[in-house]
This record gives sequence, C-alpha cells and structure tokens, in this order.
Amino acid sequence: MKKTCLCLALLAAAPQAYCGDWVQWTDTSVTVLYGDDYKLANSDEQTTVTIESAGAWKYGDWFVFHDFINFNGGVGDSNTNYGEISPRFSASKILGTKVGAGAISDVSLAFTMEHGDGPVETFLYGVGVDVQVPYFTYLQLNTYRRDANDNNSSGWQFTPCYRIDIPVGSSNVVIDGFIDWVFASDEASYSNNIHINPQIKYDLGSVIFGQSQKNRLMVGIEYDYWKNKYGVDGVNQSTYSMIVKYHF
Repeated sequence: MKKTCLCLALLAAAPQAYCGDWVQWTDTSVTVLYGDDYKLANSDEQTTVTIESAGAWKYGDWFVFHDFINFNGGVGDSNTNYGEISPRFSASKILGTKVGAGAISDVSLAFTMEHGDGPVETFLYGVGVDVQVPYFTYLQLNTYRRDANDNNSSGWQFTPCYRIDIPVGSSNVVIDGFIDWVFASDEASYSNNIHINPQIKYDLGSVIFGQSQKNRLMVGIEYDYWKNKYGVDGVNQSTYSMIVKYHF
C-alpha cells in the first residue's frame, strides 16, 4: 500500500513538477466500474475505482493507472489493488527527427512496471511502434520482455493500445482499450494468455453541460475477456461492467 500511495503522489505532482517544454499535455481521470462474473476473485461481483494519467513529455509519453477493487460480498479479503506505470521514450523526440516510414510514425523504448497486492510485481521492457491507421485516433503496438519478480509470468508479451473517436451529433463516442497477449511463457506452469479490454463510452458531459465540458464526463460499458486468466489453463473470463468516467 505504501508503494501505491507513493505512485499516486508522484502522479498528482507530475504536472506541477515540470513546466515549459517538458510536459506537452496531460490528462487525469477517475473511473468507477461495476460488474460481475469475475473468475479467480474473492467474489462474483466487483466495484472498481480506477485512477489514470496519460500524457506526453519532451522525450516520450506515459500512461499510468491504478485499480482499487472492492469484492462485493466476497469471502476473505474485501478489497485489493493493482496498477501499472508505463513510460515510453520516443526516438523521434530524442533525435529531433522523424523515426519511421510509411504508416509507422514513431519508434520508442517501452517500459511497464506492474505492482499491487500479492505476487504481481513484474518489469516489462521492449519496443513500441506508433502506427497511423485510418479512423484510429491513435494505435500503439508494444512488444515486451516480461521479467517477473515474485511470480511465474516471465516471457514475452504483445500489447496494442488504441482509440477511435466517432462523432454523434454534437457529442462523441469513444472506443478505446488494450490487448495484453502473453504469447511465449518461460514457465510450463504458466499458460500463454490473452486479455482483451475494450471500453465504449458516450460523451454525456458535452450534451448536459455544453461543448465547454466536452470529453470530460463519459458513460458506457467495458468488456473484459481473459483467456487462461493469470496464466491458469482453462480459466476464461468474459464479463461486462457499467462505467462512469470523469476527466479533470
């Protein structure tokens, strides 16, 4: 929990710690999710509060999130937490010239630290590629080497991240999310797995409060599919959550 508090403190301080050209843009949001039918959890139902930060800085970009999960009516521990810190270092920004060709707009060194309650601490490092594709606001393809500190999930992982914006009248529908595919595991006891997590959100804030509040208050659903969850062969999760998200 001390690590969690430190990460959140650094997250809150980041926009104030750098100024001028160091931070180009930043976005912080809070999401509340409610869903059921979760596998390998202390309860079937869960309520999750997620704090996220994304942004770009002089030499790259970052994405940070932390989940605070409450097991509704569960047996044993009533809550847990899990988060990831994912900075990337852009070759184009560092070298001062575009690195890429065709649809590839940039190449980055990509890192992720997984942390939270339980034996989840894992360090990932690899290469990220930004790809320009019609209808996508952004598409990032990251390939990582996983080094697990206190679990058996070491191996190789491929993680696309994406966003699509669809105008609807004076508002907007956002489809975004990620795919984590552990396609090569070092341990026979840890099965290759794929975690697909799209969100479909409607910009309700711009409808209720006007265009000045565009992209602030979002409502929608999240679909969570996880084949061989946590690397456990044959445990497949398929569940929906209702979500409310606010961007500060």
